[in-house]
Amino acid sequence: MSGTSDTLFALAAGSTQTAAIEGISAAGADPTLMAHTPSADAELLAYGRTARAPVVPVSPTGCPTPAVVTRAVRERLGFETVVLDAGLAEPTGAPTIDLGAARGGDVRDSEPVPDAAEIFETARTLGSDLPADRLVVAETVPGGTTTAMGVLAALGERRAVSSSLPENPLELKREVVDAGLAASDLDAGDLAGEPTEAVRRMGDPVLAAVSGLAAGALDADADVTLAGGTQLATAGALVRHAGVEDGLELATTSFVAGDDSARIRDLAADQSLDLTVTDPGFEARDSHPAMAAYLAGEAKEGVGMGGALALAAEADLGMDAVRESIVEVYDRVTDPVEEPA
Repeated sequence: MSGTSDTLFALAAGSTQTAAIEGISAAGADPTLMAHTPSADAELLAYGRTARAPVVPVSPTGCPTPAVVTRAVRERLGFETVVLDAGLAEPTGAPTIDLGAARGGDVRDSEPVPDAAEIFETARTLGSDLPADRLVVAETVPGGTTTAMGVLAALGERRAVSSSLPENPLELKREVVDAGLAASDLDAGDLAGEPTEAVRRMGDPVLAAVSGLAAGALDADADVTLAGGTQLATAGALVRHAGVEDGLELATTSFVAGDDSARIRDLAADQSLDLTVTDPGFEARDSHPAMAAYLAGEAKEGVGMGGALALAAEADLGMDAVRESIVEVYDRVTDPVEEPA
């Protein structure tokens, strides 16, 4: 990665009914408000606060959304952003490009993303037209690591995924994915080389969007960074199964890299993704709630946190400055009276 003046940060925001399965996701303290999490993340990235969304996304223990970290880096570096509506369940106040995607269904259904091919092609066309020499691609979709596991299974890839929870509920995710394979009358690997079909029958609309966007940007000879953990590694697998072999970077956090269940280095190597891991040094502020929960194993990644941290490191923005900015954004978004600078 080099410089930010020619960099565009694209966030695909969407939803899947898979997130409603009890025990799957920590993306929201109140399950009834979880559908607003991607919409709020988009607003935090765009404005540094929520606008239309009725909640600041936090986990049941109060861990703030990774959007706080990404926004903190953006306020220091000033990179441009674009938000894609990839199946939002609730409206957002952030400016968006509508991909025409419907909300994703339950992965245990036979066809949770019936419009997967259309989403992929729309995003691919957009990716090839975006005015950027480098595109950083991120996601926000509660329940997304489970649908990522489903797609990896359908493609015949290793089923390693991380979790927003301190203890990864892998057994539950495997049960859900196995139920999805059965509902779709699939065996593992049946959809190798058929990426949009894998998403249609085992994924979520955001995976179709981020993989299509990345493929389109690569078609246009842009440099592409997949900003995230195992969900973006899955997007990389979809790009590869679409026959795109161009160089592709995966930028994630030390929290994902330190999660043995994620096996992020293996996932990256499987798809020939150049892996960048950035440690924000949260130990230096381990008493602050915006950082303590990450050190305890929550959240780990999302909303392009790993990509944003990599941009900060590349720009020689010290992690002490990043942490100070995180505190500023955290204090602002948790205080509804205070306005952003």
